[in-house]
Amino acid sequence: VLLHKPVFSNLLFLQHHKGSEEDIMNAADLVIELSSTPKPKPDVIPFGTVFTDHMLTIEWNASEGWQAPLIKPFGNLSLHPATSSLHYAIQLYEGLKAYRGDDNKLRFFRPMLNLKRMSNTAKRACLPAFDESEFLECIRRLVETDQDWVPNSDSASLYIRPTFIATEPALGLRKPGSALLYVILCQVGSYFKNKAEPLSMWADPKYTRAWKGGTGDCKMGGNYGCSLFPQYEAEEHGCQQALWLYGEDHQITEAGTMNLFLHWINEDGEEELATPPLDGIILPGVTRLSVLELTRKWGEFKVTERYLTMSQLCLALKQQRVKGMFGSGTASMICPIGHIVYQGEVRDSSRPTEDTASMDTD
Repeated sequence: VLLHKPVFSNLLFLQHHKGSEEDIMNAADLVIELSSTPKPKPDVIPFGTVFTDHMLTIEWNASEGWQAPLIKPFGNLSLHPATSSLHYAIQLYEGLKAYRGDDNKLRFFRPMLNLKRMSNTAKRACLPAFDESEFLECIRRLVETDQDWVPNSDSASLYIRPTFIATEPALGLRKPGSALLYVILCQVGSYFKNKAEPLSMWADPKYTRAWKGGTGDCKMGGNYGCSLFPQYEAEEHGCQQALWLYGEDHQITEAGTMNLFLHWINEDGEEELATPPLDGIILPGVTRLSVLELTRKWGEFKVTERYLTMSQLCLALKQQRVKGMFGSGTASMICPIGHIVYQGEVRDSSRPTEDTASMDTD
């Protein structure tokens, strides 16, 4: 059996928080309804458009708590027109992956980190608490059900999209009395069209992705919808992604939907890998944390969580102290950054190094 519990349990890195009895979901109650019409697998793997045969749904309501988890044939959701998630964006999502190894076994990458982050986001959205371990077991069973969809490739994987939405069928902004937790799966290849080509970034301080006291450290859908306009403006300036700045000193925060890393010789002459700190406006990425842990274990250069500004970066680029920049994320993995358009000037940051190249694990 693939994704069997002994192997799978070794990948759990965080302890889950037990809620009160009414919050508990139970994976032992899982019901599986298999599809009678399996879909053909695609020859070419696009990103996020071809979904597997089954999905997981778990309903919750304030009077009865969590209902029995259900794996059923993939299909559309039926929602009331006044559903609160549609009107007030009371919804969130996560993203993780399952990989097929050379031994043909399936493995998740640090899934409890994703579910812990999902729990934190749910709390911020006033959605009900859930048992992370029980939910993870339900996800494991879903992937096990659709295991034939996990690509046998080192350049592709099965993307897992847990989603949590309020389903209160009424207008008026309030804590929802009903909700739906569901998971869909799809095969994915590279997030960007040309993975080998470094990304171009457009940095304009008039747009802000997140702010102190907001939800920048949560994975709410609304955080991403409002970033679309700057993204398309970046494309109008000949760039692929927006480089997000914050504050009067133009602090560098994130690169598109990715965490950002700068590999450079810092002001004190030290070789350093730096990334912005988790101060409430940065998403605590799982890949980000993994890069920090790996590079600290290497012990080859200084690894720091620190504030970085565009003035510091521009000076370092002028003095040729930048070894490389890259973004990190579950969907995008490790993506080098080639050049940045800032204040009307193109600033080249593409100096790929052996260190940066070795971090690309997709």
